[in-house]
Amino acid sequence: MLSRLLMVFKIPELRQKIILTLILLAVYRLGYSLLLPIIDQERFVEILQRTSQGTLGQIMQTMSLFSAGALGNATIFGLGIMPYISASIIFQLLGTVYPPLEALQKEGEAGRKKINEYTRYATVAIALAQSFFWVRVLQSQGQADGGTGFLLSDYSGIWYQIMAAFMMTAGTVLLMWIGEQIDEYGIGNGISLLIMAGILAQMPRALGEILAPAFQSGRFNIKLGSDAGVDKLLLLVFLFVAVIIGVVAITQAQRRIPIQSAKHVRGRRVLGGTRQFLPLRLNQSGVMPIIFASSLLVIPQMIFSWAYQVFPSQIWLLTLSQLFGLDRGFVYNVCYILLIYFFAYFWTSITFNPKEMADNLKDYGSFVPGYRPGQRTAEYLDDVMHRVTYVGAGALALIAIVPTLMAAGMNINPLVASFYGGTGLMIVVSVALDVVQKIDSHLVMRGKGGLLETDENL
Repeated sequence: MLSRLLMVFKIPELRQKIILTLILLAVYRLGYSLLLPIIDQERFVEILQRTSQGTLGQIMQTMSLFSAGALGNATIFGLGIMPYISASIIFQLLGTVYPPLEALQKEGEAGRKKINEYTRYATVAIALAQSFFWVRVLQSQGQADGGTGFLLSDYSGIWYQIMAAFMMTAGTVLLMWIGEQIDEYGIGNGISLLIMAGILAQMPRALGEILAPAFQSGRFNIKLGSDAGVDKLLLLVFLFVAVIIGVVAITQAQRRIPIQSAKHVRGRRVLGGTRQFLPLRLNQSGVMPIIFASSLLVIPQMIFSWAYQVFPSQIWLLTLSQLFGLDRGFVYNVCYILLIYFFAYFWTSITFNPKEMADNLKDYGSFVPGYRPGQRTAEYLDDVMHRVTYVGAGALALIAIVPTLMAAGMNINPLVASFYGGTGLMIVVSVALDVVQKIDSHLVMRGKGGLLETDENL
């Protein structure tokens, strides 16, 4: 394995891509040290520690997990890439119901560039709105705790709040640009790598929260049945390994469709007639359904919590806010699973075109045994993909609700459990596998053995 890794860095083009990606990720992490200048950081940290288990703290932690942001640190990268993700969801949904956008999607590369341009404009608008709302929430939350707010007294005017909103918007635009540069000049998917880097940066703190009860007495203590007992730690390790194995299996799993090429004679030679396979991935959409579903489920809790603060006499608003809260009960999990299925099918419908695939098979003189080339083959491929996606979405949903089961059965913070037994770990493993596969594609093009190949295949 070491010799294969060294071989990767011996290829100049691949080495440049990897180094550029690492540099851009380092720039992204350095952005967390750029604090908003008008925030009273000491008061912010003090109140944040007291409200970390409340609605505000729950929203901040959840959004930070899936947006590569740092709302809990009040930095210029506080919003992360959540506005870009939101804008992408909006345009992808509109592309299925709004004819002009649907026409742009069918124009190929030119249409895709135009939609990306609209997505960037929408990202700026959403970032401005979210950042200004967030600064106002910081101010009101600080005042609710008996102070003058999180903003410094000399900078609490509306113009300074607008300035802070512009700073956070600029940070989001910079992150969007970094993600696009990684896509074009680096290795891997830029947005996914930013999210993975944000998750990995928070994992040590999550591990500290798991092990903290073992050191409460001043010395290491992991007695059986305690808050940090051997039984709990062993179960966490088991779930950690099981989720990694499950994610790898789901990512690599394929449904192979047999393909027969037609025989044709050239001179005295008979060509074709070979039997091959068309691989259909079990999880065609990757981790995007989980990211989209988790991002959307933050919105109901935020809206109901804000509405309850405005109308405190309406108890039903508090009840709805708690249904989508950190405890993640039955209603939350049902909505989570339904959204994962919806986005799994939606994303697959965008990335998988059975008609185009059937036409390509027909053009190359290949066919699926038992099905006529053309429309009948396209219908068969579409039917198989629907059944495969159903199983893949179910596997995604199972892994996504593991943190809820861990939190309920082991009395662990759900956000901590999501790092080591569910969503966060799945994102990290899936993105890492995607990067390895793209490195493999560069190696295969140069006649080298891939990182994922066994020694027999080299």
